[in-house]
Amino acid sequence: MLCIRHTLLVQALLILSVSLPASAKDIAVVINKSNPVKTLGLNDLAKICKGTTRRWPDGKDVTFVMRDPGSSDMKMLLQRVYQMNAEQVKSLVVSANQSRRDKPLIIISDTDEAVLKTVQTIPGALGVVDVYSITGGINVLKIEGRVPLDPGYVLHGN
Repeated sequence: MLCIRHTLLVQALLILSVSLPASAKDIAVVINKSNPVKTLGLNDLAKICKGTTRRWPDGKDVTFVMRDPGSSDMKMLLQRVYQMNAEQVKSLVVSANQSRRDKPLIIISDTDEAVLKTVQTIPGALGVVDVYSITGGINVLKIEGRVPLDPGYVLHGN
């Protein structure tokens, strides 16, 4: 009897684990090391992500680097920062980049590693990556005074 209950419990847990959605990743906002900005409010981050803010206080051009808006890794960013769906963000990227022809305002990269490399090489760049992709070549920005994995961090995956 105990063996049957144990087997049924294990089967129920397996079914639940397959049917529940995967937990969202923790997203870090990273910035080029030469940028003196250490923290941003959520509204300021949204303005940068949407291409509304085009220059840093020191005059450098802002370049925002992200993964494909349609990827599952970017779902949280779309919900909490853009408050748009993937197609709306893709349209926004196209129009923002058309308005600044000399160099893109928003860059879409294939991998977190590519995002990090781009942020490292462009002085006014910032990007979003999985928190576990962070390297020493960039700085991590505080958002609303918190860093990734702090309680209440806005881009913490739930």
